Amino acid sequence: MQRGISTGITIFAPALIISTILHIDLTLTTLVIGSFVVIYTTYGGTKAVSHTQLLQMSIIFGSLLIAGMLVIHLLPADIGLSKALHIAGKSGKTNALDFTFDLNNNYTLWTGLIGGFFLQLSYFGTDQSQVGRYLTGSSIKESRMGLIMNGLLKIPMQFAILLIGILVFTYYQYHQPPIFFNQVEVQKLKESPYAASYQELEQKHTQLFQQRESLVNGLGTALDQDDQENIEFSRTALHQLNAQMQQVKDSTLTLIKKNNPAAETNDNNYVFLSFVTKAFPKGLIGLLIAVIFLASMGSTASAINSLASTTTIDIYKRFINRNATEKQDLLWSRIFTLIWGIFTVVIALYANKLGNLLEAVNILGSLFYGTILGIFIVAFYMKKIQERLFSSPRSSLKSLSLASGT
Repeated sequence: MQRGISTGITIFAPALIISTILHIDLTLTTLVIGSFVVIYTTYGGTKAVSHTQLLQMSIIFGSLLIAGMLVIHLLPADIGLSKALHIAGKSGKTNALDFTFDLNNNYTLWTGLIGGFFLQLSYFGTDQSQVGRYLTGSSIKESRMGLIMNGLLKIPMQFAILLIGILVFTYYQYHQPPIFFNQVEVQKLKESPYAASYQELEQKHTQLFQQRESLVNGLGTALDQDDQENIEFSRTALHQLNAQMQQVKDSTLTLIKKNNPAAETNDNNYVFLSFVTKAFPKGLIGLLIAVIFLASMGSTASAINSLASTTTIDIYKRFINRNATEKQDLLWSRIFTLIWGIFTVVIALYANKLGNLLEAVNILGSLFYGTILGIFIVAFYMKKIQERLFSSPRSSLKSLSLASGT
């Protein structure tokens, strides 16, 4: 169920992008994209997943490189990578290592080391969406290489994604961002009785941005001269101005809610999309949209495929038809692929209520992965407990071994 819900979120992400760019109904876009992935996964199975992911990975890395270089190019001429990171840092956006023991802070070094360790151990060791990739290797050596590369490649890829996010933040220090990045809701507000109030907020937002831009320019000069006094002054003033701009945004959100009580007031998922559509050349916009599609489709296809395979082995072959032929197994695996595909599409239709999609997936995984890892550890290392729990220890061990790739 956890994997099915997470997969629904990965279907929603590209649907949101297409809906925003082409101004198409979000529900219709979600249904079309979800149906496409479900159909090719149902028809092609594991082979379709493997072949598409090989191509997807190369395109993703290439496009991330292009995106990063273009963001730096779009910054002012005297702002390079190092200076852009310093400006973001003085604004509090590069606090990667937090050594505090604050229980109210989800992102400290200790939560990363402890929570991340068990989360990734469970994800790469027990999650069938990952294990299925190792099982399809032509040899043990190839499967081991797949495991190592799958884990290691995620580190530079995630780092690149977060780095680009920081650079986009710096870009918006020199280019005025919208008050609210979801322009669909903004347009509704402009056509509502609250249009005059919104216009006043927009003017105030412009004035505050101009003040902030002047401060950022001063910060850049202070950084060049290593003037610590002016650096600290600019840093404090920037925090105050950002707080005032946040108040303007909060007032805008209040108007949006008054105009449309059902409106989604979290615009995190629209920030990079807004930047790409307004700043990038049209050809590169298409390329980056393709990257998001590919990343989403790869995760969705492997997840649906793994859900179908575990359902076939653990439910159909165990409780429904123990003596099924290979032909029956194939038929039912395709049926289960279709069923799980429909389930994930339904979840995608409601994913807009979850806020930041990246955080939503990780939070959802954290609710289940600890328990899953505990079950596998008991099954592998505590034989006596296993014999008492399962009426058929041998068959249960076989199922766990198949699921974990051992």
